[in-house]
Amino acid sequence: MTKKRIETIREKNRIIDNIIEALVQRNSFLLLGHENPDEDCIASMVAFSILLSKFSKEARICLGKRVHEHFGYLLSICRYNAIEVFTDCASFRTPVDTLVICDTPKPSMVERMGGEIDALMENKNILKIEFDHHLGADSTYIGDEGYCLVTEATSAAELVGHVALKLRGRRDILERFQIDSILTRNLVLAILSGIIGDTNMGKFIKSRREQRFYDIFSRLLNELLAKETTKSGNLGSIKEVYGELQRLSSAEDMCYRFFMERKKRTPEVAYTILSDREMELLLQRADSDAIVSVARAIANELAEESGKLSLIAYYDHPSVSDLVQFRMRRSKDYKRYDLRNVLEMFSIENGGGHEGAIGFRLPRSEVNDLKGYVENMLENLGKVLPA
Repeated sequence: MTKKRIETIREKNRIIDNIIEALVQRNSFLLLGHENPDEDCIASMVAFSILLSKFSKEARICLGKRVHEHFGYLLSICRYNAIEVFTDCASFRTPVDTLVICDTPKPSMVERMGGEIDALMENKNILKIEFDHHLGADSTYIGDEGYCLVTEATSAAELVGHVALKLRGRRDILERFQIDSILTRNLVLAILSGIIGDTNMGKFIKSRREQRFYDIFSRLLNELLAKETTKSGNLGSIKEVYGELQRLSSAEDMCYRFFMERKKRTPEVAYTILSDREMELLLQRADSDAIVSVARAIANELAEESGKLSLIAYYDHPSVSDLVQFRMRRSKDYKRYDLRNVLEMFSIENGGGHEGAIGFRLPRSEVNDLKGYVENMLENLGKVLPA
């Protein structure tokens, strides 16, 4: 069928709800775009991958080998959000349960570079989600019925932004997955990068509706920058947006090294603990957004390094909350233990996640000695973890 705009708000909301349900229930996602991907194609894949990483889902992006160096700033944030990027799709072998196709008018234009992607596209057991704004002409739907967010928009990235805006109001889901804020800076930056890339900073906007969403995400970004950085005034050009992404990447790189320099191990768990003083030092050089993103990525990396589990623990800054944050992840090859058992084992009420990844929080008053608390937890875990 030729792609056409979604006729009613009700239908659009139904599709967005279906996509959110898939995001919550499914675990392993592969994101695809078109051959020789442009800015919006890459930005929409990165933006949806950032959403997935917030829910501790496996997110992988498959790109062709020829990606213009100007788009490197978008890919640079993937490493610190636990997002894998493949530039040789023919070598992709990891099992997935969901494909997400972005900014691609028809199936023949999907970046394949080998038979593996064809096999995934033809597999009826794999869900296909689609984000696209190319309508009419010889366009054809790629996603499954009820999962195609295909309609008028400035860009595919804007459509990912619609899902993020809807998620912002789903406090039940955000609380279950221990997510304080869905519209964080690197997500908004990725969305806005796709919008301005396809509209030339708004010059190619065709309707009042498109102008409204361009204004929404521009305003969100500037509010975040005003709150979380020392930058004053609005971003006035695409060059400044790129500069902000590059600055963010630099901060996340520093955070990554800060966490990794303090990693430790038991036979079962690779872990990093940041003391109150260490967090104070880190927050002088990076904002909480960068720290949360990196903590998530570090948890993934340490889990694979240990072969079993990882644990990240750090204090929130007193101006943010009086809580201590914990994140645990299970290695992809270690399926013998459901991490939700940890919440029950230690009678933790403020926590959630799925069998392979959990997050939880405890009041500072209950954790006077974070190092001792973690060591006691790891000792008890060592007694119950299957070999």
